[in-house]
Amino acid sequence: MTTLFPTTPLGPAVADLSPALAPSKQTRLQGKYVALEPLDTEKHAASLYRALSEEEASAWPGWAYLAAGPFASEAEFTQQIRAYSEGSGDPFFYAVITTPAGSAVGWISLLNVETAHKSVEVGHVAFSPVLQRTVESTEAFFLLIRHAFEALGNRRVEWKCDTLNAPSRRAAERLGMKPEGVFRKHRILRGRSRDTAWFSIVDDEWSGEAEDGKRQGLKASFEEWLRDDNFDENGRQKRSLEQVRADI
Repeated sequence: MTTLFPTTPLGPAVADLSPALAPSKQTRLQGKYVALEPLDTEKHAASLYRALSEEEASAWPGWAYLAAGPFASEAEFTQQIRAYSEGSGDPFFYAVITTPAGSAVGWISLLNVETAHKSVEVGHVAFSPVLQRTVESTEAFFLLIRHAFEALGNRRVEWKCDTLNAPSRRAAERLGMKPEGVFRKHRILRGRSRDTAWFSIVDDEWSGEAEDGKRQGLKASFEEWLRDDNFDENGRQKRSLEQVRADI
């Protein structure tokens, strides 16, 4: 391949320059334990309010790291859900629906949708107490990351969080995100300075490559971890996601 800059170091050529797709309100992501539905005020606001406005949920320290919440009333909460669901599409919000009950118990979004560069971020995560540290929450992340790579055609999925948000940093690393450094004084949130930690997964890390018939990549580790035989009769995991990833 010829170049205008034959003596200048450049990155490898990208074979497919077609843009990634943007998230669509027509797409529902179905898993075994949860489904992700495009956020809808009429369908989801009431059950989300119940899930996220109980005393325990309202006291969740994660609200401190989000731009909105906790909420003083159901009307205020519903107004925020309407803003999320009827916004520009970036961020694009999904309600997390439990299976088979069908109740919305949290939300998650794709944001910083850079279709030309095939990059997108997972963020604005608000999971109620019934989701936190559960197989359901892990599957929700798996469904969204898989969708970003395989259906939307991204090369990169990002995760950003306040450096002081230790649970979010741990979650990123547990999911297989690689740390990329810290942007100092990156944001002002709720009147306070925020340093932002960056993480990412790229497409070849997600898919992996077959070697001697063995499945590799982060996708394979999620699928292996989510298998029924990885959980005992009480629903406790036998191998952690990190252990499965190391084995693969």
